[in-house]
Amino acid sequence: MALLHPGPRPGRTRDDTPAPTLVRVLAVAALAPLLTGYAAVAAVLAVVTASAAGAGFSTSGVLAAAVPGWLAAHQVPLVIEGRELGALPLLPTALAALLVWRTAAAAAERLGVDGPRTAGWIVGVIAGAHAGLGLALALLSSSSPAQVDPLAGLYYPALVSGAAAVVGVLPRSGLLDLARESVDPLARSGLRAGLIAVAALLAVGAGLVVVALLGSFGTVRYLFGLQDTGGGLGMLLLSLGYLPNAVVAATGFTAGPGFSMGEVVVSALDFHGGPIPGLPLLGALPEDGATWWLALCVLPALVGVFIGWSLRAVAVAPTTRLRAVAVAAVVVAMAFAVLGGAAGGSLGGGPFHPLDLRAAWLSLALVCWVGIPGAVMAWTAGPRAVPAVVTVAEPALDTEDEPDEVEDSEDSNTSEDDAARADDEDTEDSTTDDQSADEDAGDVDDGDTADTAHPKDEKTDDTDDGRDTASGR
Repeated sequence: MALLHPGPRPGRTRDDTPAPTLVRVLAVAALAPLLTGYAAVAAVLAVVTASAAGAGFSTSGVLAAAVPGWLAAHQVPLVIEGRELGALPLLPTALAALLVWRTAAAAAERLGVDGPRTAGWIVGVIAGAHAGLGLALALLSSSSPAQVDPLAGLYYPALVSGAAAVVGVLPRSGLLDLARESVDPLARSGLRAGLIAVAALLAVGAGLVVVALLGSFGTVRYLFGLQDTGGGLGMLLLSLGYLPNAVVAATGFTAGPGFSMGEVVVSALDFHGGPIPGLPLLGALPEDGATWWLALCVLPALVGVFIGWSLRAVAVAPTTRLRAVAVAAVVVAMAFAVLGGAAGGSLGGGPFHPLDLRAAWLSLALVCWVGIPGAVMAWTAGPRAVPAVVTVAEPALDTEDEPDEVEDSEDSNTSEDDAARADDEDTEDSTTDDQSADEDAGDVDDGDTADTAHPKDEKTDDTDDGRDTASGR
């Protein structure tokens, strides 16, 4: 039968997609994020340059300045006049990843991806294109004021774009269904709870940043007032770009470890002042420490209580529920280890160097704040196993185990009952015959007795008549 199979048609892929369509879709998926991202960086720089007073605007200058801007958006460290800038804003990185995610998802839908093979092509093409462009731009910037390590220019864009592309094609690749079948349901529940905990902790950090900015509104406005229109716009964009970094730092502050920037140390357990850059976002930093900061540690603990409450019903055994809480705590630790490392870095070796978010201590503290309250809540609030009631089996339940013996015993019992009934009937018949014989014998005796009694009666009658005659006389 294999010889009769027509085999794959020329010009078509295994997923029955025409080869020209496949090439066209993959080319668009590879080039669209690159061109769109580079154009967006160039447009922002053009607006800032055009609005700045006394700044010379030129198209070539904007396009040249967009090269290190695109690399910085993909977290590639820059070396400016021999000083490394590694603490880069996270908002452009998030936007670039969002663009790649949407492009990969659209390509997967256009190709009708239903397996990991074509999904792997999409991810590979997107990551390879970003790696190639990053390497090329790093080589081109070797003679510019902002230089880049070619190796870093190769793997940082590939890593960011590849991770975003995987998320984009994952729902259609079939890997989620495979994970649902192969991964323990308890681990899936812990993974889901861990992602919820990460989002909740970031929300706590964002809320603290908003409160701090509102409380320091006067300082923030003063810092904006020091700039002209172009400078104020640049400071606004720079503050927005570093806003996710501030959210991660605020989360670390509520967890306990805090962060440091040069001589400045801000932590719930320690505070040390010092010079800071004139960025309006940094106007939210406090001027002095306070003992009530320790009360903010209740916020991540409440997140842990919520995670334990959400996992209280995943299993009946309390020890099994603790496994799900442990998985959630590991997810939180890994996520904030990456976020803490990406949000900090070197700041050129000056008075503000480095920006340290203490990623290792942050991960450890969040494991404790999420794991311990979550474990207590999951242990105490979940269901308990009900002790089984031991019952003694009745003899009738043994009929299922030995049906043949029971049938034989029933047959023997039936035979014995029939024999007993036959004996009873014979006994009754014999008794009936005896009674009939006795009755016949009784009838004969009665007849003889009656015949013998008649002469006496006649004599008695004669005697009575004689007495009557004598009395008449």
